[in-house]
Amino acid sequence: MTPFRIGCGAGFQGDRIDPAADLANRGALDVLVFECLAERTIALAQEARLKDPEAGYDPLLERRLRATLPGCARHGTRIITNMGAANPQAAAAKARTIVAELGLSLRVAAVTGDDVSDQISAYILDETGQTAGALGPRLVSANAYIGISGIVAALSQGADIVICGRASDPALFLAPLVHHFGWAIDDYEKLGRGTLVGHLLECSAQITGGYFADPGVKDVPDLAHVGFPIAEVTADGHAIITKLPDTGGMVTPATCTEQLLYEIHDPARYLQPDVVADFSGVTFQSVGPDRVAVRGATGHLPTGTLKVSVAYRDGWQGEGQISYAGANARARAELAHSVLDQRLTLPGIGERLCQFIGSEDDIRLRYTARCTSADSARMVGEEVESLYLCGPAGGGGVTKSTREIIAIASTLIPADNLVYSTDTPGASHEVA
Repeated sequence: MTPFRIGCGAGFQGDRIDPAADLANRGALDVLVFECLAERTIALAQEARLKDPEAGYDPLLERRLRATLPGCARHGTRIITNMGAANPQAAAAKARTIVAELGLSLRVAAVTGDDVSDQISAYILDETGQTAGALGPRLVSANAYIGISGIVAALSQGADIVICGRASDPALFLAPLVHHFGWAIDDYEKLGRGTLVGHLLECSAQITGGYFADPGVKDVPDLAHVGFPIAEVTADGHAIITKLPDTGGMVTPATCTEQLLYEIHDPARYLQPDVVADFSGVTFQSVGPDRVAVRGATGHLPTGTLKVSVAYRDGWQGEGQISYAGANARARAELAHSVLDQRLTLPGIGERLCQFIGSEDDIRLRYTARCTSADSARMVGEEVESLYLCGPAGGGGVTKSTREIIAIASTLIPADNLVYSTDTPGASHEVA
C-alpha cells in the first residue's frame, strides 16, 4: 500500500504561511494539518466571540486557506485544522465563502463539542483547589481536549476541509490515519504509533531545524527557508519523517529526538483522549538525506478522562517603560525605579516587577504591576510617564499599556460526558 502522506502547515497561530503553501503545491499530500491553538489562544478567541458572535476563530484562517486551497484542490489534499478555536461553525462558514470565491468544489465540516462551559462548574481546578463554579462571572471558557471521533466522522462524510476547536494536537494527525487505514479504535498499538506521528509533526519546523538551531553547536543549513515536515505513514503505523527537497533546514535523528521530548512528562505514558501512548521504545534511523525512519511506539487503554483548560479573568497588568542614556544612565534608571516603588503603593496595585534592559549607558526601565482593576493598571503607565518632569534627568521614549490577565487552570472530566457534532452540509450528525 502506498504510504499516506501528511504535512504540517502550521505549528502555532503565528506560524509562517509560505512553507504551508509550498507543501500544498509540491507535497503530493493526502492531508495538510494546521495546528494553531494553545491554551491562551482559545481563551482569547472565546473573548472575541463574546464580543462578536461571528468572531472567535483564527485570524489567519482566511490567509492560510487562500494560500493553500488551490494547491490542495489540485492534488486532492484534505485539510484538517483547529483554526475554528472558539467558533468552528463561523470558521467553517468563512471557509465555505472562500471556497466559493476561489471557484472550487470542496465540502467543509465543522466539528464541535469541546466547549464544556455549561458542565464544568462542579469540577475541582488543579491549580486553585476550588470548583470552576467558584469563579462565578470571572469564568471565560472551558474547553476539553477532544479526540479523533468527530474528525473521523467528518472525513467519513466526505469533508475536504475539517475545522474543529480544542482538539488534542496529535489527534489532528491521528484521525486521518484511522480513517484512511481503517484502524480499530481499540487497536492501541497503532493508535500509539499514529499519536507519535502527530506529536512529531505538530510543531511544524521544530522537527526540521527550527528552534533546534544553535550556531557552532547545532548548525542548521538555510534556516531562512526552513521547510515544514511531512510524514510518510504505512498501514502498520510506522513512518518516515522528511521535508520537501530544495527547502532549508534538516531532518535528522537529533531533530526528531528533540521534538519527541517536547512537552513530554513520561515518555511511557503520554496521555491522549484515545490512547495512552508509549514512546519509551521509539527509535530513529537515518535512511537518506533528510529522511528519518520512526519505529517502536505503542499504546494502551486511554484513561477515560479528558483534560479541560479553564480560562478565567484574574485582574489586570499595568506597564510603563522609559529609557535613560549617556553618562550615569544606570544610576538615573535605578533612581526612577525607587521613585516608582514609592509612588505606586496605592490600593489596587499589588505585585510589582522592575527590569533594566540594555547597557550601562543606554538602558531601558520596564515597570509592571498586577492590579485589581483597569483604572489601577492605567496608573502604572501614568506614573512612568510622569517621570519626564517629576523624575531623574534625561528620561525619554515612554510607552505605557494595560491588559486584562486571562489565567488558565485545568481539570479532568469523564470522556463519556461529551457529544461531538459534525456539521457537514447534507450529512450533519452527532457522535457520542
